[in-house]
Amino acid sequence: MKYYAGIDLHSSNNYIGIIDETDKRVFGKRISNDLPDVLSVLEPFKSNLDGVVVESTYNWYWLVDGLQDHGYQVHLANPSAVKQYEGLKYTDDRWDSFWLAHMKRLNILPEGYIYPKQQRSVRDLLRRRLLFVHQRTSQILSLQSMIARTLGIRMSVRAVKKLTDEDIDRMFEANLAFMAGNHLSTIEFLDKTILNIEKQVLAQVRLKKEFSLLQTIPGIGKILALTIMLEVGDINRFKKVGHYSSYCRCVKSEKTSNKKKKGENNKKNGNKFLSWAYVEAANFAQRYSREAQRFFQKKKAKRNGIVAVKALSNKLCRASYYIMRDQIPYDEARLFAEFGCGREPTKGLASNQQA
Repeated sequence: MKYYAGIDLHSSNNYIGIIDETDKRVFGKRISNDLPDVLSVLEPFKSNLDGVVVESTYNWYWLVDGLQDHGYQVHLANPSAVKQYEGLKYTDDRWDSFWLAHMKRLNILPEGYIYPKQQRSVRDLLRRRLLFVHQRTSQILSLQSMIARTLGIRMSVRAVKKLTDEDIDRMFEANLAFMAGNHLSTIEFLDKTILNIEKQVLAQVRLKKEFSLLQTIPGIGKILALTIMLEVGDINRFKKVGHYSSYCRCVKSEKTSNKKKKGENNKKNGNKFLSWAYVEAANFAQRYSREAQRFFQKKKAKRNGIVAVKALSNKLCRASYYIMRDQIPYDEARLFAEFGCGREPTKGLASNQQA
């Protein structure tokens, strides 16, 4: 007799539901988030347990890793893709756990990617770098705003970073100088923190061949290439370029009927860190690539700057998919060729390499 387990995970507790191959509920209980407690519940069913389904929440690491270390076959459920009967009047954690097990039994479970444990800490370290980058940007913008509001001067980011305590004392009266000084010290601290994180990551990770080729794309340097490499993991888990582009949040999220917009789907589906990386790449590509700048200006003239940046980021995203999958260098002539508008020029590049 085979058994299937579903775990509805929360911040401090979880509900475990177990069914057999006839869909009969054989066990259901809420327990605390303690690995020995979870293991003791599953132990009587272990020899016949076909799989344990864990809901992909923000805190799944400890549970999935612990179960895998003890020999369980773990499946990470993608909650945004899990569909239940819409006519249900009442659901709870008990129902959800059995539903996860039920989908596993029917082999219709939409699964998420379990990122390898050995590389996860380095990836999360680079994610923390992005958090500090955002905080530094917030401090710089706040200081720029204070300078413009008080002195009527529009100061660039580069000029703000060059300010010294003496400059601040000359520009502001005592209280404003005190505030501006705190901004500068915070920016300097964040600069050092970001640099230290980069050194820590670079000391542990070396770019694989397919990801080194990403640096042949104008606008993608070592940090963005590392971000893409650590976030993507195995590029072959994306069967089509459209799947990868959607995962990177580079496509529109909307519902249409008869060529009319009827609503929007979940905009947050996908990886926000890859979305950021490709937007950054698009912004830098405009500086270093004439063809990228022409493409951007053409899109901007039709819509606006934000749409143009997203369109360029999607183009770079789709090109990078073939670069990583087929391990081929970037070809700007193919990507921005006039005949490539509305088609996928990099497909030809990839097939030529394989031939």
